[in-house]
Amino acid sequence: MAPSAPDRLDLPVVGERQSLREQVAHALRAALITGEMRPGVVYSAPVLAAQFGVSATPVREAMLDLTKEGLVEAVRNKGFRVTELSERDLDELTEIRQLIEVPTVARLADASRAESFAELRPLAERIVEAAQEGDLLAYVDADIRFHVGLLTLAGNARLVEVVRDLRGRARLYGLAALSERGVLVDSAREHLDLLERLSAGDTGGSERVMRDHIQHVRGIWADRPE
Repeated sequence: MAPSAPDRLDLPVVGERQSLREQVAHALRAALITGEMRPGVVYSAPVLAAQFGVSATPVREAMLDLTKEGLVEAVRNKGFRVTELSERDLDELTEIRQLIEVPTVARLADASRAESFAELRPLAERIVEAAQEGDLLAYVDADIRFHVGLLTLAGNARLVEVVRDLRGRARLYGLAALSERGVLVDSAREHLDLLERLSAGDTGGSERVMRDHIQHVRGIWADRPE
């Protein structure tokens, strides 16, 4: 089998539930996070459009949205290149997430919220299923939806947007290696463990699981799971 071109991605064909621009941007963010889209490679809007099965216009618009977010940069007359993140960038993103997410999630621990936590369980289970199937894009998609849904329970819309932005800047380059070794499922199951502790009103346990989970993710970012 001939090797694929560096700008050839395993992208889904988009449908009609959202605007094409939104769907393409969502899929590209997932590809950025998993590391399928790598720094240094120039991605052409027409080439990506052919993979999505759409015209180049919504792809170009989506890439411009990602440019405004600082996730990619335009390369004149060629396309778009993924913005590189340094080790210091990754450390700073991790620190901010620890400061925001750990105490916020810990404060949610309350048995009276059990019904709300139960509504998030299908997403947590989908994360595990995607890990078992080796579907990295589905894993990232369910993971983002889970954590955003969980933080939404805190009732602070601005906090949710900040965390959503931080997660969009992640680079989980180690996901593929974890999946190939069959250990990505262990990280995925942390979401179910977190829900169990939150439902039991275990504030300390929830805080510990959330802190460890973010630290594990930092290792995955660097392609060296901790």
